[in-house]
Amino acid sequence: MTRESLMARSRVASPPRGGSGSTAIGAAILTGLGVFGLTTAVADDADDGIKIGDLSMNVYGFVQADFIYDFKRVDPDWNDTLRVSTIPTSGEPYGGDGEFVTSVRQSRMGFSASYPTDNGLVTALLEYEWFGTGGDAGQTTPRLRHAWGTWKNLGAGQYWSNFMDADVFPNTIDYWGPTGMIFYRNQQLRYTFPMGEDEFAISIEDPSTALTVGRFRDEDSCDLPGSPENNCGSTANEIFQNKNDLPDLTARYRDNTDWGHWQLAGIVRKLGYERLDNGKSDYEVGYGFNASTVINMFERDKLKLQLAYGEGIGNYFNDGGLDIAPDSSDINNADASAVTILGIVAYYDHYWSDRWSSTIGWSMTDLDTESGQADDEFKKGQIASTNLLYYPTKNVYTGLEFSWGQREDVDGNDGDDYRIQYSLHVNFSLKDL
Repeated sequence: MTRESLMARSRVASPPRGGSGSTAIGAAILTGLGVFGLTTAVADDADDGIKIGDLSMNVYGFVQADFIYDFKRVDPDWNDTLRVSTIPTSGEPYGGDGEFVTSVRQSRMGFSASYPTDNGLVTALLEYEWFGTGGDAGQTTPRLRHAWGTWKNLGAGQYWSNFMDADVFPNTIDYWGPTGMIFYRNQQLRYTFPMGEDEFAISIEDPSTALTVGRFRDEDSCDLPGSPENNCGSTANEIFQNKNDLPDLTARYRDNTDWGHWQLAGIVRKLGYERLDNGKSDYEVGYGFNASTVINMFERDKLKLQLAYGEGIGNYFNDGGLDIAPDSSDINNADASAVTILGIVAYYDHYWSDRWSSTIGWSMTDLDTESGQADDEFKKGQIASTNLLYYPTKNVYTGLEFSWGQREDVDGNDGDDYRIQYSLHVNFSLKDL
């Protein structure tokens, strides 16, 4: 089960201006995210974008060209980003070491609008990028990032999960970003309770469960306990699937302060699954928390930290996440179990001057594996990176980044990858006219 069609990565497009922006629903969301380069959207200000009567509109985006030298080799569908789950842990399945890669798939375009009514502000956001995933993995094809509408404090559509803190994403140029970050754009219905400068939000979200049948994936269906008579020819991997009949429930509190912000989010999930051969179904309960902060340091510098932990919440992680897996290597005793997962993010964004910046940091995803998982399944991932970026003029940056990633499997096998990336990034927005 994949979640890639709802996910994407982003990075800061220019040096931050002032403190951490608000992510409140409404115009404050759109304006605040624009500050951090996550999206550039129209606020309730006639000077932004195009103003037609009470309607404010904006067209925005960026072009980014990436030039990468990979000292190792990863899955070719993902070779223009360092996604640690794609690093091989044995042999050279994708060819000998060393590969030069070019890409424009990070490029993005979006449309935003807002207008006041007699009964509250209405906003809309529609945004695409060109980083194909799922059936389009490895292709330069349009991919939906956001389709989000709000009325007053109510929001609906596809947007950053309420369980996530988008501001923790560091000022890096690699597409995928920190492996241990809660990073998930999800379809949802959200209500935000305004609390002055702070906020409390609850949401119900799409419940897609990431499951594995582990070491039993190639077992013939007739060898599985409880199989109907004469029901052979299918594998366990073909007859087990997720069954989601309740949405995920999330809650988030954010406290914006003079020194930055801190945020605490929680989630509860029903992780359903079923067998297609006998119609039986069951579920596990998933739960977790995500604590994060961005601390303003020394003028424009920022320290970005996140700690996420739970059972059955891997689907919300940036990479390598898993929700449920078999808890025994004995096929007659195996049952489903929610997988425990830990994610850590620690990055520092430093601004040498108005023209130069650097980021350095590390992130990890670590799963407590179950006995029924296959030996070659993902167990732990790490990534570390540093860069030097130059901002020659408004809406433009360029620079070099060095990244290291490591994947470890259930059986202890691991693999490393090293790469250097040069990028040129050019923003555009109607509000700059």
